[in-house]
Amino acid sequence: MSNNLRFELSFKNISELENKLKYCQFNKIKNINIPCKGAIKKELFSSTINYITKHFPEFNVTYHYSLYHQYSRNKKKTYQEFLEFLKNSYSNSNYEILLVSGSNKIKKLDTIDVLTNIKKEKNLKVKLGIAYNPYLKKYYKVASERERLEMKISSGLINSIWLQYGTDIKVLQNEMNFINKESKYEKLNLFGSLLIPSKQFIARFKFRPWKGVYISGKCLYSMEYFYHFTRELVNFYTNNNITPVIETDFSSSEKLDYIYSFFRK
Repeated sequence: MSNNLRFELSFKNISELENKLKYCQFNKIKNINIPCKGAIKKELFSSTINYITKHFPEFNVTYHYSLYHQYSRNKKKTYQEFLEFLKNSYSNSNYEILLVSGSNKIKKLDTIDVLTNIKKEKNLKVKLGIAYNPYLKKYYKVASERERLEMKISSGLINSIWLQYGTDIKVLQNEMNFINKESKYEKLNLFGSLLIPSKQFIARFKFRPWKGVYISGKCLYSMEYFYHFTRELVNFYTNNNITPVIETDFSSSEKLDYIYSFFRK
Protein backbone atom coordinates (compact mmCIF):
# COMPACT_ATOMS: atom_id res chain seq x y z
CA MET A 1 0.00 0.00 0.00
CA SER A 2 2.92 2.39 0.63
CA ASN A 3 3.33 2.86 -3.14
CA ASN A 4 -0.23 4.16 -3.35
CA LEU A 5 0.04 6.64 -0.48
CA ARG A 6 -0.85 10.25 -1.09
CA PHE A 7 1.00 13.08 0.65
CA GLU A 8 -0.44 16.51 1.37
CA LEU A 9 1.98 19.41 0.88
CA SER A 10 1.99 22.65 2.84
CA PHE A 11 4.01 25.72 1.81
CA LYS A 12 3.91 29.50 1.91
CA ASN A 13 5.32 30.37 -1.51
CA ILE A 14 6.46 28.85 -4.80
CA SER A 15 10.04 28.56 -3.61
CA GLU A 16 8.96 26.34 -0.70
CA LEU A 17 6.74 24.38 -3.07
CA GLU A 18 9.66 23.77 -5.44
CA ASN A 19 11.83 22.45 -2.62
CA LYS A 20 9.11 20.10 -1.43
CA LEU A 21 8.42 18.82 -4.93
CA LYS A 22 12.13 18.10 -5.44
CA TYR A 23 12.13 16.31 -2.10
CA CYS A 24 9.18 14.21 -3.30
CA GLN A 25 11.00 13.46 -6.54
CA PHE A 26 14.10 12.33 -4.65
CA ASN A 27 11.99 10.02 -2.49
CA LYS A 28 9.95 8.71 -5.44
CA ILE A 29 6.69 10.17 -4.18
CA LYS A 30 4.35 10.71 -7.13
CA ASN A 31 0.91 11.13 -5.51
CA ILE A 32 0.41 14.51 -3.85
CA ASN A 33 -2.45 16.65 -2.60
CA ILE A 34 -2.48 20.45 -2.58
CA PRO A 35 -4.82 21.91 0.06
CA CYS A 36 -6.67 25.19 -0.32
CA LYS A 37 -6.23 26.85 3.06
CA GLY A 38 -3.90 29.15 4.96
CA ALA A 39 -1.56 30.85 2.50
CA ILE A 40 -2.55 28.46 -0.31
CA LYS A 41 -5.55 30.22 -1.80
CA LYS A 42 -6.47 32.72 -4.49
CA GLU A 43 -3.32 33.86 -6.34
CA LEU A 44 -0.94 31.33 -4.76
CA PHE A 45 -3.40 28.51 -5.39
CA SER A 46 -3.65 29.44 -9.07
CA SER A 47 0.12 29.95 -9.37
CA THR A 48 0.71 26.55 -7.78
CA ILE A 49 -1.38 24.76 -10.38
CA ASN A 50 0.37 26.55 -13.24
CA TYR A 51 3.80 25.92 -11.75
CA ILE A 52 3.31 22.20 -11.15
CA THR A 53 1.69 21.69 -14.55
CA LYS A 54 4.62 23.40 -16.30
CA HIS A 55 7.60 22.19 -14.28
CA PHE A 56 6.52 18.94 -12.59
CA PRO A 57 4.00 17.25 -14.92
CA GLU A 58 4.98 13.77 -13.69
CA PHE A 59 3.12 14.22 -10.40
CA ASN A 60 -0.36 12.82 -9.85
CA VAL A 61 -1.99 15.80 -8.14
CA THR A 62 -5.31 16.29 -6.39
CA TYR A 63 -6.16 19.93 -5.73
CA HIS A 64 -8.57 20.79 -2.93
CA TYR A 65 -10.86 23.60 -4.05
CA SER A 66 -12.36 25.33 -1.00
CA LEU A 67 -15.43 27.44 -1.70
CA TYR A 68 -14.74 29.23 1.58
CA HIS A 69 -11.16 30.21 0.81
CA GLN A 70 -11.87 30.96 -2.87
CA TYR A 71 -14.93 33.09 -2.11
CA SER A 72 -15.15 36.33 -4.15
CA ARG A 73 -17.57 39.13 -3.16
CA ASN A 74 -20.77 37.13 -3.71
CA LYS A 75 -22.11 33.66 -4.50
CA LYS A 76 -22.55 34.34 -8.22
CA LYS A 77 -18.97 35.52 -8.75
CA THR A 78 -17.58 32.71 -6.64
CA TYR A 79 -19.48 30.14 -8.69
CA GLN A 80 -18.40 31.70 -11.98
CA GLU A 81 -14.76 31.59 -10.93
CA PHE A 82 -15.07 27.93 -10.02
CA LEU A 83 -16.79 27.24 -13.34
CA GLU A 84 -13.88 28.86 -15.19
CA PHE A 85 -11.50 26.81 -13.08
CA LEU A 86 -13.31 23.62 -14.15
CA LYS A 87 -13.25 24.60 -17.82
CA ASN A 88 -9.53 25.33 -17.66
CA SER A 89 -8.83 22.04 -15.94
CA TYR A 90 -11.05 19.91 -18.15
CA SER A 91 -8.35 19.27 -20.74
CA ASN A 92 -5.63 18.79 -18.14
CA SER A 93 -5.22 15.14 -17.19
CA ASN A 94 -2.43 16.14 -14.81
CA TYR A 95 -4.74 16.66 -11.86
CA GLU A 96 -8.06 15.96 -10.17
CA ILE A 97 -10.23 18.18 -7.98
CA LEU A 98 -11.58 17.65 -4.47
CA LEU A 99 -14.42 20.14 -3.93
CA VAL A 100 -15.04 21.19 -0.33
CA SER A 101 -17.31 23.78 1.22
CA GLY A 102 -14.68 24.77 3.77
CA SER A 103 -14.93 24.88 7.53
CA ASN A 104 -17.07 28.02 7.37
CA LYS A 105 -19.90 28.16 4.86
CA ILE A 106 -20.43 31.71 3.60
CA LYS A 107 -23.97 32.78 2.80
CA LYS A 108 -25.06 29.18 2.24
CA LEU A 109 -22.74 28.61 -0.71
CA ASP A 110 -21.57 25.04 -0.31
CA THR A 111 -20.73 21.96 -2.33
CA ILE A 112 -24.34 20.89 -2.91
CA ASP A 113 -25.29 24.32 -4.28
CA VAL A 114 -22.36 24.26 -6.68
CA LEU A 115 -22.97 20.67 -7.84
CA THR A 116 -26.61 21.50 -8.54
CA ASN A 117 -25.55 24.42 -10.74
CA ILE A 118 -22.78 22.53 -12.52
CA LYS A 119 -25.21 19.79 -13.49
CA LYS A 120 -27.19 22.38 -15.47
CA GLU A 121 -24.15 23.50 -17.47
CA LYS A 122 -24.07 22.32 -21.07
CA ASN A 123 -21.03 20.66 -22.65
CA LEU A 124 -19.18 20.38 -19.35
CA LYS A 125 -18.08 16.89 -18.44
CA VAL A 126 -16.37 16.77 -15.09
CA LYS A 127 -15.74 14.35 -12.23
CA LEU A 128 -15.03 15.62 -8.75
CA GLY A 129 -14.08 14.33 -5.34
CA ILE A 130 -16.14 15.17 -2.26
CA ALA A 131 -15.42 15.11 1.48
CA TYR A 132 -17.26 12.99 4.04
CA ASN A 133 -16.90 13.21 7.81
CA PRO A 134 -17.96 9.94 9.50
CA TYR A 135 -17.71 11.48 12.98
CA LEU A 136 -20.06 14.45 12.71
CA LYS A 137 -23.18 12.75 14.05
CA LYS A 138 -21.66 11.18 17.16
CA TYR A 139 -19.13 13.78 18.18
CA TYR A 140 -20.46 17.03 16.74
CA LYS A 141 -24.24 16.39 16.79
CA VAL A 142 -24.59 16.99 13.05
CA ALA A 143 -27.04 14.45 11.68
CA SER A 144 -27.16 15.51 8.02
CA GLU A 145 -23.85 14.14 6.69
CA ARG A 146 -25.31 10.96 5.14
CA GLU A 147 -28.11 12.92 3.53
CA ARG A 148 -25.64 15.42 2.14
CA LEU A 149 -23.48 12.60 0.78
CA GLU A 150 -26.45 11.11 -1.06
CA MET A 151 -27.34 14.51 -2.53
CA LYS A 152 -23.78 14.99 -3.77
CA ILE A 153 -23.61 11.51 -5.33
CA SER A 154 -26.99 12.00 -7.02
CA SER A 155 -25.47 14.83 -9.08
CA GLY A 156 -23.66 12.20 -11.17
CA LEU A 157 -20.51 14.34 -11.02
CA ILE A 158 -18.61 12.44 -8.32
CA ASN A 159 -15.80 9.92 -8.73
CA SER A 160 -14.29 9.82 -5.23
CA ILE A 161 -15.08 10.16 -1.53
CA TRP A 162 -12.48 11.58 0.86
CA LEU A 163 -12.95 10.52 4.48
CA GLN A 164 -12.12 12.91 7.30
CA TYR A 165 -9.77 11.71 10.03
CA GLY A 166 -10.96 10.45 13.41
CA THR A 167 -10.00 7.93 16.08
CA ASP A 168 -13.13 5.82 16.47
CA ILE A 169 -12.90 2.66 14.37
CA LYS A 170 -16.42 1.54 15.33
CA VAL A 171 -17.95 4.74 14.00
CA LEU A 172 -15.84 4.51 10.84
CA GLN A 173 -16.87 0.88 10.32
CA ASN A 174 -20.53 1.83 10.72
CA GLU A 175 -20.23 4.51 8.05
CA MET A 176 -18.35 2.17 5.74
CA ASN A 177 -21.15 -0.38 6.15
CA PHE A 178 -23.55 2.34 5.00
CA ILE A 179 -21.37 3.23 2.00
CA ASN A 180 -20.83 -0.41 1.02
CA LYS A 181 -24.57 -1.17 1.11
CA GLU A 182 -25.34 1.52 -1.46
CA SER A 183 -24.69 0.29 -5.01
CA LYS A 184 -24.34 3.87 -6.23
CA TYR A 185 -21.04 4.09 -4.34
CA GLU A 186 -19.49 0.95 -5.84
CA LYS A 187 -17.48 2.63 -8.58
CA LEU A 188 -16.21 5.49 -6.43
CA ASN A 189 -12.61 5.69 -5.27
CA LEU A 190 -12.14 5.98 -1.51
CA PHE A 191 -9.46 8.01 0.26
CA GLY A 192 -8.87 8.39 3.99
CA SER A 193 -7.03 11.02 5.97
CA LEU A 194 -4.15 9.71 8.07
CA LEU A 195 -2.41 11.68 10.83
CA ILE A 196 0.86 10.21 12.02
CA PRO A 197 1.38 10.40 15.81
CA SER A 198 4.29 12.37 17.23
CA LYS A 199 4.86 14.43 20.37
CA GLN A 200 5.04 17.57 18.26
CA PHE A 201 1.74 16.85 16.49
CA ILE A 202 -0.03 16.06 19.77
CA ALA A 203 1.22 19.28 21.38
CA ARG A 204 0.03 21.34 18.41
CA PHE A 205 -3.35 19.63 18.28
CA LYS A 206 -3.94 20.15 22.01
CA PHE A 207 -3.11 23.83 21.61
CA ARG A 208 -5.22 24.31 18.48
CA PRO A 209 -7.53 21.39 17.56
CA TRP A 210 -8.50 21.05 13.91
CA LYS A 211 -12.14 21.83 13.33
CA GLY A 212 -14.21 18.70 12.69
CA VAL A 213 -11.32 16.34 13.50
CA TYR A 214 -12.05 14.01 16.42
CA ILE A 215 -9.04 12.64 18.30
CA SER A 216 -9.74 10.77 21.54
CA GLY A 217 -8.14 11.66 24.84
CA LYS A 218 -6.49 8.24 24.89
CA CYS A 219 -4.56 9.14 21.73
CA LEU A 220 -3.70 12.63 22.91
CA TYR A 221 -2.33 11.47 26.25
CA SER A 222 -0.62 8.22 25.27
CA MET A 223 1.83 7.98 22.39
CA GLU A 224 1.78 4.20 22.70
CA TYR A 225 -2.01 4.08 22.37
CA PHE A 226 -1.93 6.55 19.45
CA TYR A 227 0.73 4.44 17.73
CA HIS A 228 -1.28 1.21 18.03
CA PHE A 229 -4.47 2.96 16.92
CA THR A 230 -2.69 4.24 13.80
CA ARG A 231 -1.65 0.71 12.90
CA GLU A 232 -5.25 -0.40 13.39
CA LEU A 233 -6.51 2.40 11.15
CA VAL A 234 -3.95 1.54 8.44
CA ASN A 235 -5.18 -2.07 8.51
CA PHE A 236 -8.77 -0.84 8.27
CA TYR A 237 -7.94 1.30 5.24
CA THR A 238 -6.14 -1.64 3.61
CA ASN A 239 -9.03 -4.05 4.18
CA ASN A 240 -11.56 -1.56 2.79
CA ASN A 241 -9.57 -0.42 -0.28
CA ILE A 242 -9.18 3.10 1.12
CA THR A 243 -6.10 4.98 -0.06
CA PRO A 244 -4.41 6.82 2.85
CA VAL A 245 -3.64 10.53 2.58
CA ILE A 246 -0.78 11.59 4.86
CA GLU A 247 -1.57 15.01 6.32
CA THR A 248 1.33 15.33 8.76
CA ASP A 249 4.91 16.44 8.18
CA PHE A 250 7.16 14.12 6.13
CA SER A 251 9.99 16.55 5.38
CA SER A 252 12.91 14.42 6.55
CA SER A 253 14.13 10.90 5.86
CA GLU A 254 13.51 10.00 9.49
CA LYS A 255 9.91 11.22 9.40
CA LEU A 256 9.27 9.52 6.06
CA ASP A 257 10.70 6.22 7.29
CA TYR A 258 8.55 6.51 10.42
CA ILE A 259 5.46 6.93 8.22
CA TYR A 260 6.39 3.92 6.10
CA SER A 261 6.89 1.83 9.25
CA PHE A 262 3.11 1.78 9.76
CA PHE A 263 2.73 0.00 6.42
CA ARG A 264 5.32 -2.71 6.98
CA LYS A 265 4.14 -6.13 8.01
